[in-house]
Amino acid sequence: MTKADLVELVYERIGFSKKEAALAVETVLESIRTSLIEGEMVKIVGFGNFVVRHKEARKGRNPKTGEEVMITPREVVTFKPSQVLKNAVQDGAAGPDVEA
Repeated sequence: MTKADLVELVYERIGFSKKEAALAVETVLESIRTSLIEGEMVKIVGFGNFVVRHKEARKGRNPKTGEEVMITPREVVTFKPSQVLKNAVQDGAAGPDVEA
């Protein structure tokens, strides 16, 4: 699924114009992006949590040459799905308001 697919779903289900649907989707994604950049956890009940984690520097290996290299410390975004989402995926159920 792409951002364009999300815009299309909002357009079809809510009745917004395509321009309004695109703005709604972009606003939600920008809000998530901004919160993560600020180091905040994003929790979407029934869906999951997005968290920024710090990874320390470590030794790695170039798979082509086998040469050892240092991997720099960095921030990474992780996603942990909620139990509701895990169960829905396991059962193949899309939920009450979502087409399968």
